[in-house]
Parts: sequence; C-alpha cells; structure tokens
Amino acid sequence: MSQATLHPKVQAALETHNIQAQLLPCDPDLADTAAFCEHYGYSLDQSANTILVASKKVEPTNYAVCVVLATTRLDVNKKVCQLLAVKRASFASGEETVAQTDMMIGGVVAIGVSDLPIYIDAAVMKQQKVIMGGGNRSSKLLLDPQELTKLPNAQVVDDLAKPKE
Repeated sequence: MSQATLHPKVQAALETHNIQAQLLPCDPDLADTAAFCEHYGYSLDQSANTILVASKKVEPTNYAVCVVLATTRLDVNKKVCQLLAVKRASFASGEETVAQTDMMIGGVVAIGVSDLPIYIDAAVMKQQKVIMGGGNRSSKLLLDPQELTKLPNAQVVDDLAKPKE
C-alpha cells in the first residue's frame, strides 16, 4: 500500500486550527466504514461518519455537515430539519457531496469543510478516539473527538442521531 496522504483541504484545516490527529493509511477498496473497521480492527462505535445533508424545496439549498457514529443513524427528518430551520431535508447526493466538500465519497470528513454548519452528535464526543475520513479513500484520521470543536461552525448537538434498530 502506498504512503497515506490527506486531501489538501483536510491537511490545511488540521494546520490552521491546530487539530491533533494521527494519519492512518487505508486501502482505497476498504475505505467504506464497515469494510475499514472489519479489516483494520476498529469497532463501529469508534467510527465517526461525516454526512452531508441538503434541504429540499428551498432555494438556495441549505447544506449542513453532520458527524455521527457508525452505530447510529442521523435524525434528518426531525433534528437536522430543526437545526436548518426547514421542513424537509435528506442526505445529499454523491454529486452534491463531492461538489460541496471537494472530497471523495468514502473519505468525506468535516475537517476541511468551510462555510457550512458542522453538527456533531454528542455521542461522538463521548468516545476516547474516533476514526474519520481523510478527504480521500486512501487515508483515515484517528483523533480525540474534542479536536473537532476547534473547527469554525462546529456545534455539538444532543440527539443528532439515534441508535440503529
């Protein structure tokens, strides 16, 4: 496997906001959460997924970046709609996600996203360390979730996600 490198926006944000994180290499074929955790020996409750959400029937579209544990599901219909002050929202499409973040699906991370609100589920903050994308499919970040609060526009939100049933 080749040397791990971060997306340039992610690297710049780490430096700008003095975020401490360990860079981990990742086989691009194993970048999706379940495959990564199984192969590299991390539990799903250590994995913090970054999801882009888009408002529906609102022009211009409102976007938000949400960070939730892989063992939970984002409460788009209630909590995210409340936070965005819209009636309807859904997961952004892959094309929208790439356009808004400039990051590859399977590696999207809140670190490096600017000009969008960043909502972090309070359950993420209870973990000692979390695994997140590196902005691409060939790297991951291991960090104390408290480091995420250094990001501008970051807000910790209670009940942003619910346990998966």
